[in-house]
Amino acid sequence: MADALELYLRGRRRRHEILLMTHIVMGYPDFDTSLRLVETMVEAGVDLMELQIPFSEPIADGPAILHANQGALNAGSTVDRCFALAAELTRRFEIPFLFMSYYNVLFRRGVTRFAERMRAAGLMGAIVPDLPPEEAGEYLAAMEASALAPIFIFAPSTPVARLGHIAAVGRGFVYCVARKGVTGSETQFSPELSAYLARARAATQLPLAVGFGVKERADVDFLRGKADIAVIGSRTLDVLAREGVEGVGRMLVGLR
Repeated sequence: MADALELYLRGRRRRHEILLMTHIVMGYPDFDTSLRLVETMVEAGVDLMELQIPFSEPIADGPAILHANQGALNAGSTVDRCFALAAELTRRFEIPFLFMSYYNVLFRRGVTRFAERMRAAGLMGAIVPDLPPEEAGEYLAAMEASALAPIFIFAPSTPVARLGHIAAVGRGFVYCVARKGVTGSETQFSPELSAYLARARAATQLPLAVGFGVKERADVDFLRGKADIAVIGSRTLDVLAREGVEGVGRMLVGLR
């Protein structure tokens, strides 16, 4: 049975050939800028957004997002402040918001309580990249009890049998990392990527999101017909550093 996030995505896909999901690190470079970034992204037409709770050891993230994590922590970003910002965003904007963070953040605060707080804040799901499905029993139960989508990850090296196992426990959509490694590096939008996405599509009926290296209009165009969502992460931080919040808005408008 489809959950609320999946139903939303399917409805949006009837109007758009491909959707855009953006990513921010909450509190980087400060919370006022985080809020302005979200406002600008929504105005630019993004369909959903990933809100990263900063963590000291973000093992799936490359230099740009690692720097943003450290900068946010140094500037005083805390989990409680992230929850407060998330609640404000879900009140103000109609698109879905998801938390992204690492399992230690949930574990230290109690997984069930964390999920309950997510629900109360109006979030629709979470991406926890260092939590494999085999070790996610408590997390899955907590997310189901709070009617939240646990979003899991496919990789190019994931065996076909495991793709099916991951898809069976995930909800909302599946996040397909476009290549091995961490965020922010170069990705080859190639026949090999097309073949991987075809394997992913065959393994699940859930919408497919593709991230890690999506930077330009040509990358988004490549994903049309192969995936449902293009994920813009490190590129946003690069543009923010060079052109400010307004530059991020211009960049996003130009992607679709």
